[in-house]
Order: sequence, then C-alpha cells, then structure tokens
Amino acid sequence: MKKLVLAAALTAAASTAFAGNMEAPVMEPEVIVETATSSSSAGIIVPLVLLAVVAAAVAD
Repeated sequence: MKKLVLAAALTAAASTAFAGNMEAPVMEPEVIVETATSSSSAGIIVPLVLLAVVAAAVAD
C-alpha cells in the first residue's frame, strides 16, 4: 500500500513539474507613450524675444 501511495505522489509531482507546453512564452510588446511638449511654441517665442531685445537696443 505504501508503494502505491508513493507512486501516486511521484506521478502527481512529476505531472505538475512538467505542466504546460514546450513553446517559448509570448511576451507582449511594451507600450511607450510619448507626451506632447510645448517645444514647438518655444521655437517661435525665443526669436521674437531676441528680436524685441535687439529692437530695444537699437531704439536707445
């Protein structure tokens, strides 16, 4: 009886150890979300500020 219980325990342990298939796991691609920045408006504001500074310097 002990051999039967031992065989059943070993069978259960072996079946859980090799559960699943042999295929490689499928990994989901990581989603990267880029946030919009206000750099496009800074590209217009900076030359306008420099133009105002030059105009103020020339006016004096």
